[in-house]
Amino acid sequence: MSWEECFQEGKEIIVASSSKNGVPNANIVTSLGLLDNKLLFANCQMTNTIKNLKENKTVCIIGGHFRVKGMVEIYSSGKYFDICVDKTKEYSVKDAILLNINNVFDMDKVEVVR
Repeated sequence: MSWEECFQEGKEIIVASSSKNGVPNANIVTSLGLLDNKLLFANCQMTNTIKNLKENKTVCIIGGHFRVKGMVEIYSSGKYFDICVDKTKEYSVKDAILLNINNVFDMDKVEVVR
């Protein structure tokens, strides 16, 4: 399975964040897929994670045996927010979170793939 398949829409992923003081947090969210070569997911119920992401935009996300790292952009309106609202039917969307992927690591093969 390719790394892109592990982050396709509907897949559960683990988002690991850290506050500006280094306090870690992890959360399971549902991927809304790759758009514009970036990973999209929504903040519907996150409290500590969204607080961390607003303080420290660096994030690590696990999907399958792949780890991606990068910087997030947070939107409370606009194109990405509207996509999240359209794709998320069970919960109310508070924010759209878009990850600019800087690094993809295959934890099974122990190698960088992007």
